[in-house]
Amino acid sequence: MGNLEPRFGVVYDYRNPPDSGLDHPSLYAQSIEQVEWLDGLGLDHVWFTEHHFVDDGYLPAWIPVAAAMAARSKNIRFSTDVTLLPFQNPLRLAEDLAVLDNISNGRVELGVGMGYAPSEFEAFGFPRSQRLSRTEECMEILTRCFTGERFSFEGKRYKVGNAKITPGYVQEGGPPVWMAVTQEPSAERAARFNTHILPQGPRAETLGNYYSYLDKYDHSASDKRVGIIRGCFVTNDIERDLEKLTKAEEFRWKYYENLIVESKQNIWAGEDVMPQDTIIGDVDTCVETLTNYMRQYGITDLVTWGLCPGYTAEEMAEPLEAFTTQVVPAVKKALADNPT
Repeated sequence: MGNLEPRFGVVYDYRNPPDSGLDHPSLYAQSIEQVEWLDGLGLDHVWFTEHHFVDDGYLPAWIPVAAAMAARSKNIRFSTDVTLLPFQNPLRLAEDLAVLDNISNGRVELGVGMGYAPSEFEAFGFPRSQRLSRTEECMEILTRCFTGERFSFEGKRYKVGNAKITPGYVQEGGPPVWMAVTQEPSAERAARFNTHILPQGPRAETLGNYYSYLDKYDHSASDKRVGIIRGCFVTNDIERDLEKLTKAEEFRWKYYENLIVESKQNIWAGEDVMPQDTIIGDVDTCVETLTNYMRQYGITDLVTWGLCPGYTAEEMAEPLEAFTTQVVPAVKKALADNPT
């Protein structure tokens, strides 16, 4: 973690169980109001996850939501875990990010990944085998877009002729970039492009390889952030809250269990896998667990769920207020006093 200030936030996927009683317009409206409130409480950032063609309404496009939230907030930052690069047109993504960077006055970051669900690639009309080349070329183009200079590019998947992104980015060099890391090849890619990382899976495969490759490419590790999604539900009455929260988590993970079968890829298998289960407990329990977790894995950025599946913003208000106003300050202090 070095001397980097730890940051905390919420993440949204907008998955809506059929028995929730909420329609999607209400779900979006509640999340926008929730972020305005959390911004006022001093939370650091909002992340979004992305998948496509999911029956429960899983978020397919994050920039419109982030723009709506940016217009209603002052300090909170916006990013993704992750934007699936193979399904993006890199120039259009760069333009959308430039507009969002201006709407938010420089509060945009970008987390990227390759995707792995075969059904998504089928729907978009190209084979999963192209995901690596599309991701690599998209990163190359984004890197050049973020310079603010005019450029051309010709690759296997994309061709750009004499393009310059306007309006210019508020943040010099464009939005900070994060990359999902699940195995050694993605760790090498993140180090080569000199990005922050979003690790999932075994620590050695992700963090260990990433830092080794940073050294190989002569890139500094001291300014790199490590981010992860891990739910933290603060409550003084576990018996009251556990049943509904368990139901929400089972609903969320069922989708990923199906993707593991579909893709034949399980990033959560193996030894020393970084935990991502939801923490539930009182303030002291959450502070102790998060502090130890962030120290152990060098986490600088952690987000909990803004709206668990089936929950309204009103139901999430008490645990989120306790998280933001009690847990987060205590963890930040503990990490500042003793980072390792």
